[in-house]
Amino acid sequence: MRSYSSKIEGIRQREYGYLNGVTYLDHAGCTLYPTTLMHKFAQDLSSNLFGNPHSASPSSMLSSDRVETVRSRVLKFFNASPEHFDLVFVANATAGIKMVMDAFRDIEDGYWYGYHRDSHTSLVGVREHSKASRCFATDDQVEDWIASTSTAEEDSTMKLFAYPAQSNMNGRRSPLKWCGQVRKNKPNTYTLLDAAAYLTTGSLDLSNPQDAPDFTCMSFYKIFGFPDLGALIVRKSSADILTKRKYFGGGTVKMVLSIDTAWHSKRQEVHESLEDGTLPFHNIVALGHAMDVYAELYGTPKQVSAHASGLAKVAYERLLNLRYSNGAPVCEIYKDERASYNDSTTQGPTVAFNIRQPDGSWVGKSKVEEAAIKNNIHIRSGGVCNPGGVASFLQWDSVGMKKNFDAGMTCGDKNDLMGPGGKPTGIVRISLGAMSSMGDVEKFVHFVEQTYVYGGEMIGNIQPIAKLKSEMQPLTSDVPSRVEEKRRMLKNIFRNMTGRNYVSA
Repeated sequence: MRSYSSKIEGIRQREYGYLNGVTYLDHAGCTLYPTTLMHKFAQDLSSNLFGNPHSASPSSMLSSDRVETVRSRVLKFFNASPEHFDLVFVANATAGIKMVMDAFRDIEDGYWYGYHRDSHTSLVGVREHSKASRCFATDDQVEDWIASTSTAEEDSTMKLFAYPAQSNMNGRRSPLKWCGQVRKNKPNTYTLLDAAAYLTTGSLDLSNPQDAPDFTCMSFYKIFGFPDLGALIVRKSSADILTKRKYFGGGTVKMVLSIDTAWHSKRQEVHESLEDGTLPFHNIVALGHAMDVYAELYGTPKQVSAHASGLAKVAYERLLNLRYSNGAPVCEIYKDERASYNDSTTQGPTVAFNIRQPDGSWVGKSKVEEAAIKNNIHIRSGGVCNPGGVASFLQWDSVGMKKNFDAGMTCGDKNDLMGPGGKPTGIVRISLGAMSSMGDVEKFVHFVEQTYVYGGEMIGNIQPIAKLKSEMQPLTSDVPSRVEEKRRMLKNIFRNMTGRNYVSA
């Protein structure tokens, strides 16, 4: 498998001109769209008339044909046979999760819900309609549950187990084998896989329907950068549970009576019965072009994974090895003990961390992001919509979290340090993608080193990290000389070691 890493600078210059002067490290939030994709999409819309797919006109039929062609292509992208799987277009991964929840919510006897600690907030929210739920705090708890047999497990209550293929907090990748194991060992239990963060660089193979999730949700903007569209891939033999959903929208029914009798008949195909209203057909047209350009630029998801994972390994190791002059580590990195940056099946290209000061105290997450913003570095900070992962790694229990809330903390705020000793309330996250480069890694590590180890500001022109310690450049254009810069650095080192200001003779 040939890597495209040697060609990445040329790809960036041709396709991502808007990255000039920018270091983008938030691919777990949204990866970037190439210029060629936007041009091809615009040309297609300029040359063809696409109508509402619910009509029979030529423009409508063109839209319908494109939609079904793209549907088939997406299934093929994941090696999902149309014999065993169907694909439902939705707004995003969260909409796919909610669609599954709506069906389980409408089960007359209710349902039990289990979810992994690393779940995104959107997965956690499914518990609110369940009659009972459990959060699995560790992998061992999940595996013990899968292996267990009890009277309670053998009852007729419908059950749903959900987990992320990759933590959107720290990039840890969960075992995909759980889905098949649940099917074999847990009666009346369905699996929901949140593949959104994973598919930014991961490769998902659904060729074996016996081991595949019953429901897999995703967001295409995380894979291709554009369009803003999602999907729910449904295992056909598990689709009956989705018929429990009571709501129906336009286009999903064969007949509706509305005046003196409340009756309707739903369409039979899985996607036809679930795609409420008019599909975002222009976005689906764009998705076809996105898949074309992705293949032209990067080849396959496995090639993207190899490229991004290699960069993440370098970023992790360099951040891990950063030290203050007193030997104290600069970064506290939150890596799962079962994960390794040498193994892309256990770890995605994400690094989650916080920064400490030389005395071990913390630098607030929002302060780090603000400093990064000043230097045109795009990262993510906060709770990152992963309450279980953040609470576990930062060692916050429920009592402490509620106290923080009562004291004014909410998601997305700047209450960085709270509680006894000033503990972090969130994390700093960098994440790599298909179009990331070694320059992005070098720029960020250099930023951390300059801003925190040496206490300065960011340098305008980045150099390879190996040269930084031997040849420091002026931090800003108005710094008069390298001598003065080194004097300032020595003062900072002295202050870090002694806690006192250095006074020259």
